[in-house]
Amino acid sequence: MDFPRATRSDVVETLHGHRIPDPYRWLEDADDPATKEWSAAQDTLFVEQREGWPARERFAARLGELMGSGSVGPPVWRGERRFSTRREPGQEHAVLYVTEGGTERVLIDPMALDPTGTTTLDRWVPSVEGDRLAYLLSSGGTEESSVYVLDVATGEAVEGPIDRARHTSIAWLPGGAEFYYQRHEPGEEGIHHRRIYRHRVGEDPAGDLLVHGAGAERATYHSASVSRDGRWLLITSSRGTDPRNELWIADLHAAEPHAFTAVLSGLDAQASGVVRDDRLYVWTDLDAPRGRICTAAATSPGHTQWATLIPEDPEAVISDWAFVDGPGLLAVAHTRHAVSEVSVHEAATGARVSTVELPGLGTVTDVRGRPVGGDELWIAFDSYAAPQRILQWTAGTGEVSVYAVPPGQVDPPPVEVRQEVYRSLDGTDVRMFVLSSPGTDGPRPTVLYGYGGFDISLVPQYWPLALAWIEAGGVYAVANLRGGGEEGQEWHRAGMRAHKQNVFDDFHSAADHLVATGVASTVGCYGGSNGGLLVGAAVTQRPDRFDAVVCSAPLLDMVRYERFGLGPNWSGEYGTAEDPEELGWLLGYSPYHRVREGTAYPATLFTVFEGDTRVDTMHARKLAAAMQHATAGDAPILVRREVGVGHSSRAVSRTIGLNADVLAFLSVHLGLSG
Repeated sequence: MDFPRATRSDVVETLHGHRIPDPYRWLEDADDPATKEWSAAQDTLFVEQREGWPARERFAARLGELMGSGSVGPPVWRGERRFSTRREPGQEHAVLYVTEGGTERVLIDPMALDPTGTTTLDRWVPSVEGDRLAYLLSSGGTEESSVYVLDVATGEAVEGPIDRARHTSIAWLPGGAEFYYQRHEPGEEGIHHRRIYRHRVGEDPAGDLLVHGAGAERATYHSASVSRDGRWLLITSSRGTDPRNELWIADLHAAEPHAFTAVLSGLDAQASGVVRDDRLYVWTDLDAPRGRICTAAATSPGHTQWATLIPEDPEAVISDWAFVDGPGLLAVAHTRHAVSEVSVHEAATGARVSTVELPGLGTVTDVRGRPVGGDELWIAFDSYAAPQRILQWTAGTGEVSVYAVPPGQVDPPPVEVRQEVYRSLDGTDVRMFVLSSPGTDGPRPTVLYGYGGFDISLVPQYWPLALAWIEAGGVYAVANLRGGGEEGQEWHRAGMRAHKQNVFDDFHSAADHLVATGVASTVGCYGGSNGGLLVGAAVTQRPDRFDAVVCSAPLLDMVRYERFGLGPNWSGEYGTAEDPEELGWLLGYSPYHRVREGTAYPATLFTVFEGDTRVDTMHARKLAAAMQHATAGDAPILVRREVGVGHSSRAVSRTIGLNADVLAFLSVHLGLSG
């Protein structure tokens, strides 16, 4: 193809004895006129190519239908007030409602705040009594949230914005006058330096009390929570995304209210907790890679004082837990090989008293009860076959009922789901979900999706993109690669840092398995963010295996990733180029550095979002330019660029447009004719 011209510079950097060419370093600067010219030319090429994708409008229409149900979220109770989100059919974003006295009303509608649809509601937390609400807004996909507070009774603004509050928790003190939150320091480098502050509503945040994090290592995240009686403050701190953290507790009724005692510190493990009636409950993977729940007196919280309440299950990972306060019960959600189950235990002894019957193979995305009293448990349940619904389990009867369903009608196609086990390169057994239309015979064009990182699990979910592909006659496969959390912390660590190549080997082996077992006639791969790194490795390591590649919001230059976006937070997962040994790991798979001239690369679509402040768009620009220069084939290598959106939340119409382009591209290059 006649690709846009991209000058190859003679930049070579020497790091720890490695000579590392970087011919497209100039594409790192998005504001450089040369980069803008190149990007505009890529936009033109993409639009020209898209005109030849006949299925695009059909996919867009079907995706609109499959997303037409809207959505519902589980209830959050504060006293007699109930807070919940709902998206009606045709709405771009979910709306936050409050219900009191049987009357429901709107509290926050993102489209009312910004009719362009580029403002997102990132988080919301009612006060202990439910009379105030703190919420986070960001615009343009930046995820740079600001905190606002409103009066729930009147809906009127109380204060805001408090800026520099990206990804903050909100921990209210009783009375609704104060809360704890995380705020990063000002300036470009300040985003990597975060602290926990105590804020009094209505006062200048410049005078907020610094509570925790002074002197913390760069790229440390903190979160705060307060016990329901307001006595105990818990703070977790972790360096970036390292699979370990510290947990601290402070008695707010003490003479020195912010004198912290370590619950877990200096150990290669994670913990999170909650205090109820001066009793500390802790989830941890210390000596339990799949997780256990322990308990101790809040006054003697150290890990040596813990007693195991819910022991580790040797085959299932604890994914969530919640108290059913009235009868003194504790509900625990596990995923067993990525499929959810829920058990109920006595909170005092851990004794199992019940199992919650779930409606088939699926995922529990949230479990919660009332903060005080009540015998109900609300469960958000998702599956490949239907949109997320909210279930209610009642302790007195043990019955499960449907509490809420999306408000609109949707007619998803029937889907057959099977979970297969295949063998990876080193002999490790790996699981994979394979989705198809019932009765599908013979090899079909197949899309393989993966992630494999950061302890994140790929679990069953309602996914219109996959359903539209299946309905059109294809097969969709989701591989539970090492690096994820599907089998606990050991599974995660087997796919990070020096072991990252295991993730790519698992993915290649999944593709090989699909072909060898007669499932796939052609194989495309798709992944985003860390999954974009995955498919970047796939296209540069096994270009002969994959017939089409969709690489979304990816990391691809692993030598320089720490210099951009939130890169400094991820060295615990990948390693750092500042260390000679770890640079060797990175160079071993960095997709940008593995491009080879004269290779026939498969059809590749990079999708990037100019508001993305997590993963810089320079990664996709550099690899796209390198592949366009190097390829010996005639398959297109394209960049789909979108402005006004970022790495995560977006308006529904934007999601439909993106997914329609992805499916239309894959259908052309995988030969899907359905």
